[in-house]
Amino acid sequence: MTILPSAEIRQRYNNVVRICQETGEPVYLTKNGEGELVVMDIKAFERMKESLLLEEKILESYADTAAGAPMHSVDEVFAAMEKIVEDAK
Repeated sequence: MTILPSAEIRQRYNNVVRICQETGEPVYLTKNGEGELVVMDIKAFERMKESLLLEEKILESYADTAAGAPMHSVDEVFAAMEKIVEDAK
């Protein structure tokens, strides 16, 4: 984890970009010793966003199962997917 004063982004923007790109981690910016902003590389942000969307779908699936939604075998899922593909042709 990298923590820098907020002045760093004004004075050495390219350094902050380099840190974000090399580490793939966010840079935390502080003002008067308190956290103020988080800056991250756009590729890392997109990966994080995709991961959160996937996690949301998994949690929805668990909630559906807990609410009594029927479960399907792998064979049933693949058969349904194959039918969708065939119907799309």
